[in-house]
Amino acid sequence: MRKAKIFAAALLAMSSLGAFAQHQFMVQANKPGVEIQPTMYGIFFEDINFGADGGLYAEMVENRSFEFPQRLMGWNTFGNVTLNDVKPAFDRNPHYVTLESAGAREKQTGLENRGFFGMGLKKDMKYDFTVYGRLHLIDGKQGKIRVELVNSKNDVIAKQVINITNNKWQKLTATLTSPQTDAKGLMRVYLEKGSESVDLDHISLFPEDNWNGLRADLVQDLADLKPGIFRFPGGCIVEGTDLDTRYEWKNSVGAPENRPLNENRWRDTFPHRLFPNYYQSLGLGFYEYFLLSEKIGAEPLPILSVGLACQYQNDDKDPNAHVAVKDLQSYIDDALDLIEFANGPVTSKWGKLRADMGHPAPFNLKQIGIGNEQWGEVYPVRLAKFIEQIRAKYPNIKICGSSGPSASGDKFDYGWAEMRKLGVDLVDEHYYMAPDWFLKNAGRYDNYPRTGPKVFAGEYASHMPGVKAPTVAMNNFAAALSEAAFMTGLERNADVVYQATYAPLFAHVEGWQWRPDLIWFDNLESVRSVNWYVQMLYGTNCGTNMLKLTENGNAVKGEGSLYASAVYDKHKKQYIVKIANAGDKEQDVTLNFKGLKKLPAGKVTTLHSDDPKATNSIENKFNVVPHTADIPATAGSTLTIKVPAQTFAVYNF
Repeated sequence: MRKAKIFAAALLAMSSLGAFAQHQFMVQANKPGVEIQPTMYGIFFEDINFGADGGLYAEMVENRSFEFPQRLMGWNTFGNVTLNDVKPAFDRNPHYVTLESAGAREKQTGLENRGFFGMGLKKDMKYDFTVYGRLHLIDGKQGKIRVELVNSKNDVIAKQVINITNNKWQKLTATLTSPQTDAKGLMRVYLEKGSESVDLDHISLFPEDNWNGLRADLVQDLADLKPGIFRFPGGCIVEGTDLDTRYEWKNSVGAPENRPLNENRWRDTFPHRLFPNYYQSLGLGFYEYFLLSEKIGAEPLPILSVGLACQYQNDDKDPNAHVAVKDLQSYIDDALDLIEFANGPVTSKWGKLRADMGHPAPFNLKQIGIGNEQWGEVYPVRLAKFIEQIRAKYPNIKICGSSGPSASGDKFDYGWAEMRKLGVDLVDEHYYMAPDWFLKNAGRYDNYPRTGPKVFAGEYASHMPGVKAPTVAMNNFAAALSEAAFMTGLERNADVVYQATYAPLFAHVEGWQWRPDLIWFDNLESVRSVNWYVQMLYGTNCGTNMLKLTENGNAVKGEGSLYASAVYDKHKKQYIVKIANAGDKEQDVTLNFKGLKKLPAGKVTTLHSDDPKATNSIENKFNVVPHTADIPATAGSTLTIKVPAQTFAVYNF
């Protein structure tokens, strides 16, 4: 800690004149510029890398309703266990298991579930077990089941017996407390000796500290970013490998027990990271997304299908791959109904469902996206139909369209031109590029048109080329610093860039398919990547108005490996300057706040590493984290600072 304080203090070399500084930055402090949207920095969630089931969604049981195509996938069975669908508990999830006596004295009947890469059990944590059960026989009198938590050594560490006394489906519960921590636990459910046969469905286990069914630590990781916008549920899963596997929001609301299973688009997309068991229970659905948005203070931005299956996986000329333009109405209705679900009165059909689920007040939806990474002529002709009806019924809802899958090229240029013709409010740009691209493109939006649709950088991340090491290796300091440098250009062009979201959000250390990712986790804990800290420093220092920051009359966007931007926060009455030094040499900089008589005391927060490959990991969570030091008040309006090599610094006054 002492080393960190010395480093932070070394950033400051106080001088009222700053005559010896190599770089002279002028901050127009007395003329706050264009408004910075509260949505400027946010998050994007897609169910990739086991981000939902097995991740943010806190359910610990895999295939809890026996609806995987291989009905018992995720389960080990022993004794007399059969699969049935006669008079089910839930019409859209009709399969359940029947447990009957195994016959022989030494035999037992039961099931075993190891969850997602094991069940993470924490010492003294309570776990809420639920099951829907009934007696199998109409004239049955009493059945008993026993639920057990088992550690990785195969020791039973907690158990409860549950009585079943009715041949009608009933929700049954039990609470089990783990006496120890184990990342690879499991759960068993037995038919007790001498018990009558029973039917069981929707076997579920949640840690008691979950927030509305979501993993508490991951929710906190999101909340601490102070995001302004939350884009969900994708991503490519919105499109689906085919239309049958697209994400349908109406399947994700109502009782979780009766939400139908969906095949995850990422299940078999990457042969090198194949997960045949990757499905979506939709327990984390649109209602939960809206609640989470509210919880973390972010504006929701749902993305819906435009009637095109994933264009990477389907030929645009295949008539069976996409919805014909003339047949789009049900898809358009989905968009209109979603707006009603989010904002409609409780007297409306979908507003009533929202209220019945526990949220009578509207969610105050302001934006909606139609299509993900769509391109070519097939997209705008379909999008136009959505725009016509959404604008007619909900004229105040902003509509976000796509510029395609790339940051430049023919598809990108065509997409932007069509979005301008259609008059969308926001255009979603995606770029997964090398750090050098981000450094060279800090001025990307300096020359964008100042009229027409605004930019939404909906998916972006710096991808280190040639990194073969597993898990967090791509989330290194060099990548994060390039993002910090690039984001000064987003901030400087707040009149063009409306909002931006890093992607992807989550990755399970054993279930990842795509890297880098903002937050990594295992069954017990999470780690905030270096990139997370960059996003947090921007999110917590967003400001309300852009301030012009120049050197010799020009924007600071890479000359001498320096990148800089400035904002004013009218609520905190703060001036905020962000500087990224991507070079290998310390830089002397004078900040001149034009229009101020005296610069108040402040703070500087720095993110630095001498090793460009440095990462944060489960084993070393705090390897690269920000450090804060005080800045004394100056006699005038200038401050001379030393910005160390390979550093992102945020100055607050």
